[in-house]
Amino acid sequence: MTVAERNRAIWALVALVLGGGAMPAFAAAQPAEKTGVIHSKSAEGLQVANWVIASRDNGGRPFIIIDKVAAEVLIFDTHGLLLGMTPALLGIAHGDDATPGIGDKELSEIGPAEKTTPAGRFMARIGPAKGNQQVLWVDFNTSVALHPVITTNPKERRVARLQSVTPGDNRITFGCINVPREFFEELVQPLFNEGGGMVYILPEKKFLIEVFPAFWLFAPRQQESVAETSPDGPALQ
Repeated sequence: MTVAERNRAIWALVALVLGGGAMPAFAAAQPAEKTGVIHSKSAEGLQVANWVIASRDNGGRPFIIIDKVAAEVLIFDTHGLLLGMTPALLGIAHGDDATPGIGDKELSEIGPAEKTTPAGRFMARIGPAKGNQQVLWVDFNTSVALHPVITTNPKERRVARLQSVTPGDNRITFGCINVPREFFEELVQPLFNEGGGMVYILPEKKFLIEVFPAFWLFAPRQQESVAETSPDGPALQ
């Protein structure tokens, strides 16, 4: 069984624990103004959202879930309503940990294997970055931010990568998360501008429970019953 298959099996159990086998409506796809429904490629992202809401792990704050395998960002309001989603560009290197000291390096000093988007639970805030820009700082110490797509190097074709139908070509950054400018300005910035919010980045190498162990502290009795029955910041990337 692969890591992805085991993660899906684990979260199938989570769905049974939290919702009797079905995803609660607040974390399911919500109606969209133009298309009629929001379709997510990230089943695990919605399952993690159910856990976040049921356990109140977000502390009443808005939150974002980033699925690196699907290259997708989902954004929720304080009550867990799915407001939107978008493709995203992520770190070139596959992995779930940031290299120690990576935040102190210049971009030119970062090697290919160090260009990871780390998995984890982060308290994120809007703040300044170089170039007089505002970004969502996911982890300031490792220089990981979510921000509008960078287009300064045409050879990287970042906008085209965002628009492609598969996630296979979405690995191009130094570790930051690039999203369409409209998504950032219309959803991320207004929601996170006041008091910030939570960002959950799903792992691609590790098991989900390694990255989000707090889930197993939630509703232990129900788990047992189920078991018995079955200022100027770093440069943008």
